[in-house]
Amino acid sequence: MNLVQRVQDILLKPKATWPVIDAEPDDTAALYKNYVMILALIPAVASFIGLSVIGIGAFGVNFRVPIVSGLANMVVGYVLSLVMVFVLALIVDAMAPTFEGTKSQIGAVKVAAYSSTAAFVGGVFSLLPSLSLGALVALYGIYLLYTGLPALMKCPQDKAIAYTAVVVVVCAIVGGFVIAWVLALLTPSPGRIGAASSSNVPAVSIKTPGGELSIDTAKMEEMARKMEATSKQMEKAQASGDSAAAGKAATEILGALTGGGGTPSRRRP
Repeated sequence: MNLVQRVQDILLKPKATWPVIDAEPDDTAALYKNYVMILALIPAVASFIGLSVIGIGAFGVNFRVPIVSGLANMVVGYVLSLVMVFVLALIVDAMAPTFEGTKSQIGAVKVAAYSSTAAFVGGVFSLLPSLSLGALVALYGIYLLYTGLPALMKCPQDKAIAYTAVVVVVCAIVGGFVIAWVLALLTPSPGRIGAASSSNVPAVSIKTPGGELSIDTAKMEEMARKMEATSKQMEKAQASGDSAAAGKAATEILGALTGGGGTPSRRRP
């Protein structure tokens, strides 16, 4: 797959491109490695440059986010982008039978990954934070999702609008939890700093001129395991027709997403 050509095709002619994507043999790991993980770098890096290098200007005043904080935002934002693609795939797959579609894990991952293309590429506008173009990018991403669901999840065309709307609403709810979680992570507090300094869990560290940035990988692995386990519970509940159990599993997925993750900490050399 030619990455640049695929991006152009899904953005400029999505209706013709989705059937091609549907016919391609693929797996989640390859799709993440060759597409999602590459494109997700665009908004992460652009946001860092826009906030910490170019800065935010208004009324003659220019503000720049400190380098270490900007790196923390970049790393956390990048990881959350990857997580949200996975969560979107879970939601798409779980909702398929409700709208007369066919459950397909790889199909749902494809829909989530390629419909996120607009958001990833549109992340380049983060180079200029003062521009508010996020709404337009989001609308086009919704259109990509709408055109992709019938092709990959095999739902009737007349069900695609409702299917898309429900997926978007659920993702918006999850996004609200994620934003609150990120704000909590990036807001320093004595309790969090003390906990971070006394922890011996594995971490990824990035040395910068302003200090050292540490990402707690153990918590992120725990979050991934919880999400995988609860997604299997949701599939079993839907297969048995137990709506209460399916709802409980969905709640646990949200809890796994918002209750664990990589906690950035800053240590001075």
